[in-house]
Amino acid sequence: MTSIDLDDLFSAEAIGDPYGFFGALRESDPIHWNARHQLWVITRHADIVWMVRHHELFSSAVIRNDQRPPYPPIDPEDKERFEYVREFRSEQVVEQDRPVHATMRGVVHPFFAPTAMEAWRPFIANAVADLLDEIEPRGGMDVLPDLAAPLPVRVIAQLMGVPPEDREYLRELADKLLYINRGESYRMKPLTEGMRAMVEYVTPFVEKRLQEPSNDFISVLAQGEKAGLFDRHQVLVNTALLLFAGHETTMNLIANGTLAFARHPGQWAQLRADPDGLVRTATEECLRYDAPVKSTQRIAASDVDFHGRSIRTGDRIRWIIAAANRDPLAFADPDAFDITRQPNPHVSFGAGIHYCLGSTLARLEGQEIFRALARRVPKLVLDDPEVEYQPSIQFRSLKSLPISWR
Repeated sequence: MTSIDLDDLFSAEAIGDPYGFFGALRESDPIHWNARHQLWVITRHADIVWMVRHHELFSSAVIRNDQRPPYPPIDPEDKERFEYVREFRSEQVVEQDRPVHATMRGVVHPFFAPTAMEAWRPFIANAVADLLDEIEPRGGMDVLPDLAAPLPVRVIAQLMGVPPEDREYLRELADKLLYINRGESYRMKPLTEGMRAMVEYVTPFVEKRLQEPSNDFISVLAQGEKAGLFDRHQVLVNTALLLFAGHETTMNLIANGTLAFARHPGQWAQLRADPDGLVRTATEECLRYDAPVKSTQRIAASDVDFHGRSIRTGDRIRWIIAAANRDPLAFADPDAFDITRQPNPHVSFGAGIHYCLGSTLARLEGQEIFRALARRVPKLVLDDPEVEYQPSIQFRSLKSLPISWR
């Protein structure tokens, strides 16, 4: 590690092995000023939990309050596209601070409450079964396009109340929205294309739900507009947020969890011996061991002296979930994949007022995938032990994952 540039957050080492890369920072400089991208990098579990819970000091309105150029740099001709992205994202609930955040979250929270989401388990289980009925006879699959990507889109389409025949189109839009925290210089073009197409697609559904509300997510947002708690733009961008956040995170949970099981056959055999009894703790360990989200960002709302370091108003701060979830001060044997691990205080869904709204839904999808695979597939064999990841600072996203079970 001594020869690695720890300021290069998009290096091959940081993308391929964030646990080694950020683990080195956690041990040597846990509150690290990154000169290249002008931000603080926080890697200890206790420090991240403290910061997440002090939302008054660390603002979520990053895209609105940070006027610096994006990092890594974008193509010069894409400055107008970046301004569109800034405007689009600034109205999403995840980019708000109190009191606006509390108002917006209050509208959508009942829809995502654990008891409400649990009612979707039969639909999710049936969707998983349908996908595996098609896949299982092949004796193998690429987990990403065959299972991890289509499941969340199928679920999100149902949550939104859109026709089943539009699922493939939604998946195409989701793929474009995934450029939001990637490192390619050209990323603004596909991203803005996805955002504009999503607004165009959703608008007629919102108009209809204002007059004929149903029990879907678009109706919830539309009624928020009717009550004066959302404007039309906020309804549209938060519908897009459901597609983006619900697709990427769940896709990564399924793919990264499957990879962990393939690399730990003893743990897979243990889950297969008792899928109903172990699937919940197994899913939590997948969330900890190789989390769907590697990091998240805030901006300092005031000056903070933290462990002897001076964080100043307007400073960017990036919390490294991957490092916190492997912190030996928070987890025994943190680099071990142990599906019976309890307690498991991972921070993969955050904490405090911004705790992930979709956490229950992601857990349900992960549980039903791993339960069904454990019942059907005796062994998971990697077709290629070498895997590649998308160049994202925020998401832990595999490019592909071919496996077989013959």
